[in-house]
Amino acid sequence: MRASNIVTIAKREYLARLKSKGFWISTIALPILLVAWSILPSLMVAKTKAGQNLVIVDETGRVAGPLKTKLDEWAKPSDPQIGEPPVAFELEVVPPEPDIAAQRAHFDQRILAGNLDAWVWINEDLLADNLVEYHAESVANFITQQVLESAISRVVRQLRLEEAGYDADVVAELSQSIELETIRISEEGSRAEGGLGGFTVAFALFMILYMTTLIYGQQVMHGVLEEKSSRVVEVLLAAVEPVELLAGKLVGICLAGLTQLGIWFATAFALTAPGFLALFAFMPEGVSLPTVSPVLMAHFFAFFLLGYFFSATFYAMIGSAFNNTQEAQQMASIGVIFVVMPWIFLLPVINSPDSTMAVVTSLIPVFTPFLMLLRIAVKTPPAWQIALGYVLTIGLCAFMIWLCARVYRVGILMYGKKPTLKEIWRWVTYA
Repeated sequence: MRASNIVTIAKREYLARLKSKGFWISTIALPILLVAWSILPSLMVAKTKAGQNLVIVDETGRVAGPLKTKLDEWAKPSDPQIGEPPVAFELEVVPPEPDIAAQRAHFDQRILAGNLDAWVWINEDLLADNLVEYHAESVANFITQQVLESAISRVVRQLRLEEAGYDADVVAELSQSIELETIRISEEGSRAEGGLGGFTVAFALFMILYMTTLIYGQQVMHGVLEEKSSRVVEVLLAAVEPVELLAGKLVGICLAGLTQLGIWFATAFALTAPGFLALFAFMPEGVSLPTVSPVLMAHFFAFFLLGYFFSATFYAMIGSAFNNTQEAQQMASIGVIFVVMPWIFLLPVINSPDSTMAVVTSLIPVFTPFLMLLRIAVKTPPAWQIALGYVLTIGLCAFMIWLCARVYRVGILMYGKKPTLKEIWRWVTYA
């Protein structure tokens, strides 16, 4: 095996991807899509203010008035940090009429005519039954319903306390919820850090690692299939050995992945550093934002290499054994367990990184790049566990490279009939 041939092929694969429009489109679009997918729905819910015309019929005569006052208070919060509520209600309080059925039918007709969004009927037995009727043409507006339900609950709770002889304001003050001030302990010292910030860092690194290893692994398969179907590989094998061609392809595409990751992280650092400095001025004393340490980044890139070589050799082996994308995808479907399982263990590992399940699953070589990185991002595990994870995963990657090379050297020149697993195994044992 000649190193010069591997370098030449790796350079070709690397430059071919860097010069492609798809590489730069994905480099720009993927981070935007990730941010939009994780932030945009919550931002839209927070910033989009829905309006609802609501009729309230209160048989008790004691709930509608305080409820209207409560909703008006929420519509104009005195604290500017609270922001605007997600729903603005326009209430119309209507007394119950003798003919209840006709009154209900009238409200239904107003809704169907588009003159009313919903109507609420408060029964006399509300304090005992805890049930209020909500009528609307669509009941999928769960955010609106939650706001209304919360307001009614507060009013009813206050009425119950007053009936029992308690001062509702005093009770509310005495029953205020307690907030946890989370302080993370590390060798560098203790610092206040929000749990959501730590979760966000761990999830973001997991997501980036997961998508890049999967995407670039599949690129290897499609590259092998393209060369095989176009018979270009026959020309290439006249000048280089199959193992050299495979090694150059794996290294070149890996370098393209590292380049894309480097662009992402460098851009993220350049864009967020000034924002972080500005945020520090407004944060409480002793509280700091979650940080990504150089050690964590080193682990990230190391696990990317391991995850990539496992994924790439798996897909390269399939691409060389089959004749077209459809056949290859059918066989590649057996690897769905490698795709699904890390997601199944994502939240349990983040919540309890030292649990037996987290330790065992993070030491399974197939899952180690993803789950061990999660554990390191949340709480650094013992050094022996990290070292063992690396050793086992490197061993698996070495085996996969050997196995892929055995299949690749034969399968890349096989055309026609779809091979069986028995035939592929025969290629592996072929001397």
